[in-house]
Amino acid sequence: MVRRMSALGEIRAALSGFRPALAPTAAGRAAAVALVLREQSGAPEVLLIHRAEQRGDPWSGHMALPGGRVDGADASAESAARRETLEEVGLDLRGASPICRLDDLQGRQAGRPNGMIISAFVYHCEAPGALVPDAREVQDAFFFPLQELANPARHIRRRFRDSGGAELPGIVVGDPARHIVWGLTYRFIQDFHRAMKRPFPADSA
Repeated sequence: MVRRMSALGEIRAALSGFRPALAPTAAGRAAAVALVLREQSGAPEVLLIHRAEQRGDPWSGHMALPGGRVDGADASAESAARRETLEEVGLDLRGASPICRLDDLQGRQAGRPNGMIISAFVYHCEAPGALVPDAREVQDAFFFPLQELANPARHIRRRFRDSGGAELPGIVVGDPARHIVWGLTYRFIQDFHRAMKRPFPADSA
């Protein structure tokens, strides 16, 4: 009897040969996020957060992956992603299994590059436990089915606040008035699917 590979095993195999494109960063102009996967009833899910409204945060109020700026105490961008995940939702990634790093992306504000480079690190967390969002930074945190992020019925185009007036793609993951993944997080999710060579609606439009 041939044992079928698990969904997370398939993801890990698909990403095993991926080599990310990395960008040079300037002091104080780097940030990092964690794309955290868990398996629920045999299906992979992705951790998403709804950021709190906060002055000075370029991603204030956005749907996002946990993460934030790399500071002087961080040994690396990946250390920053792990630290921020613990601070924002109480999830310690030291026991999680690293899968890969995605391509670095340049941040944007009002539709223009802002000089910040953001790195993303993919993990499998076997038993994440209850999430404990820090109310100062995170309004809500939840796992969402990976398959649904590529469902064309959830994909929209809209002019978002802070998008510089441009109509951009987004993914509805909850209340359409509040829970739409767009911008940087959308780009990382799209790149994640590209790295796995899986279809993504925007790539076939």
